[in-house]
Amino acid sequence: MNRKIIFLLVMMLFSFVSVSAQNGEKSKLHQRAEAEDAKQNIAAARYMFVHAFNDYANKGQMKAAVECGTRATQLYYKENYYQEAFDLLRNVDQAIASSELDNGQKAGLYYLSTKERLQIYIKLRKMANAKDQLAAMDTQVATANNEELRNDLLYTKAIYYYTFGMNAQGNAVFKEMADKLTAQKEYGKVDEVYKTLIANGRRSNNASLVAQSYSSYMAWKDSTYALKKADEIGALKKKIADNEAVIAEQDSSLTARQAIIVGLGILVIVLAAALVIGAIVLMRFIMLTRKQKKVIKTANENNAQKTKFISNISAQMEPTLKKLDSRQPEVQALLDFSEHIQVLSDLENAANESLELEEVPVQAFCEGIMNEIRDKVKDDVTLKVNAPKMSAMIHKEHVTHILLHLLNNAVIYTPEGGIISLEYKKRGAHSHQFLVSNTDSFIAEEKRENIFKPFLEVRDLTKGDGLGLPICKQMAQNMNGDLEIDPQFVKGTRFVLELHA
Repeated sequence: MNRKIIFLLVMMLFSFVSVSAQNGEKSKLHQRAEAEDAKQNIAAARYMFVHAFNDYANKGQMKAAVECGTRATQLYYKENYYQEAFDLLRNVDQAIASSELDNGQKAGLYYLSTKERLQIYIKLRKMANAKDQLAAMDTQVATANNEELRNDLLYTKAIYYYTFGMNAQGNAVFKEMADKLTAQKEYGKVDEVYKTLIANGRRSNNASLVAQSYSSYMAWKDSTYALKKADEIGALKKKIADNEAVIAEQDSSLTARQAIIVGLGILVIVLAAALVIGAIVLMRFIMLTRKQKKVIKTANENNAQKTKFISNISAQMEPTLKKLDSRQPEVQALLDFSEHIQVLSDLENAANESLELEEVPVQAFCEGIMNEIRDKVKDDVTLKVNAPKMSAMIHKEHVTHILLHLLNNAVIYTPEGGIISLEYKKRGAHSHQFLVSNTDSFIAEEKRENIFKPFLEVRDLTKGDGLGLPICKQMAQNMNGDLEIDPQFVKGTRFVLELHA
């Protein structure tokens, strides 16, 4: 009896192992290869992946075989062993050809090996060869009829175009993919694709690709946020309409019942109707209030996640950018852009924190700041300081940063013979203003609304990233104040920094 039980247990265990192997569990060779890869033991990992490829191919497990073969290929050309990489890919294609898969399945696997050849040619900067691989991948995707491969091909084409300087074509292909997934409301996939493109740019030290992808990503995030809110509002309206329909049915039923029990008296009917209507109104109010709170909470969480993501992107870009030649204007512009993003993110995260104030002599403080730009102005530009001899409680670091930024901007835009002035005005017991103005330089009214908002347009970073005024605005708000343009000042431009103690 015991022998029979043991025999059954052994058979069940064998059956379980067989089913597990068929269900795609990784072989020991495959697991060892991944373990060596995680330790960055490139030679050992490559060796194990090649053996895992041969083992899977002999067993007819072609998907896992191609996965190991292409991974080993990547480790070959990572160390510039290009001939070995091409030889291995040839073996992968032969294994696919000799398999018993149908044409669609084979095409999907050929796509993966062809993609690795494309990556090699991109790394070798062989544009014509890379273009031939893209053409082959088009055919393979059509044969495989796989939507996931179609999306991957669009993404791969975008990298190809960006790598060889064809930014317009890259933008068009990438927009096609993003629009396609966005239309399907697969926002998470689009988000992942953008992050992957930025990561690839960082890994290949392609500063242009990083900047282009990041600007496109921020523009997409802003447009998608509006779509998501529209979807949520649409769903909320539908739910309200459904609730109103239910209420209408209940009102109709109540009317019928009232007709049956009319003999109970007019007073009872009036009280019952008032009670029901009051309960319905109260419930609707409670439901709407809860939903509104949930929508507001979700919006705040999305904004916090966006701020955190921007900060993380900046922090991740910085080590790579610092490896580049900072003497190049484009590289220095990206470094400044990364730093400004981090500053803006830190300020947004600290929006609810209280700041320590210190007492400063206003006149000496204003004159000291004006002296810092005195040597930068054009000929015959007059500098004026109008500040009383009194003290004020301010956060000196933030106020200094804002005023210097505004004055340096004024230096750039004020022509010869113009006037730059810095004023201080006490507006009340707990409020005061710093005013920076310059003549003969006017900001158009249609531009004033967006001048303090970051990331609204794609910019040439070598000519400025447009984050200076948004940073100043956030600093002002963190000090329980604000920074605005004075619409009453028509002789040029006047910025008003208003603070409240």
